[in-house]
Amino acid sequence: MEPACKDVVVLGCGNVLFGDDGFGTHVADHLEREGLIPSHVCVMNAGTGVREILFDLVISDRRPRRVIVVDAVDKGRTPGEIFRIDVDEVPPHKVDDFSLHHMPTINLLKELKDLCHVDVVIIVGQVASVPESVKPGLTETLARSIPAAVRAVLAACGEEGRQRGPMGIL
Repeated sequence: MEPACKDVVVLGCGNVLFGDDGFGTHVADHLEREGLIPSHVCVMNAGTGVREILFDLVISDRRPRRVIVVDAVDKGRTPGEIFRIDVDEVPPHKVDDFSLHHMPTINLLKELKDLCHVDVVIIVGQVASVPESVKPGLTETLARSIPAAVRAVLAACGEEGRQRGPMGIL
């Protein structure tokens, strides 16, 4: 499905081979697995390919109204905490590790927001740790935060009332 055909696009980002860095992809998978995706929303497990998706959205004639990026970040907060950051608050090390032929992903997000007039929402989970070598799987702390991240994504989609899931929680 072409994401620009939907009103809202959710991009779950990260590298599942590096522990907590794969947080956004786990959130996207949870939304899909639990059938929580509203009809006006496209959820994509973007993994490490988010740049290409954002570039396609920037150059497309048809764009979503809102793009929601879900990712992991280290902002020195409590591990597992879920919060929003503005495009301008993306930590410098996140800017450096996302590059598309020397054009950082952050620039694509800013262009979507400022030039294309797409509402950009960034929902992040505070990492407990990110290993320096390959080590798949989230830490228990961040894995327990997936339901809170799902609630934040659904709220950003305008779907607070549709929340459901096993045991009445997400």
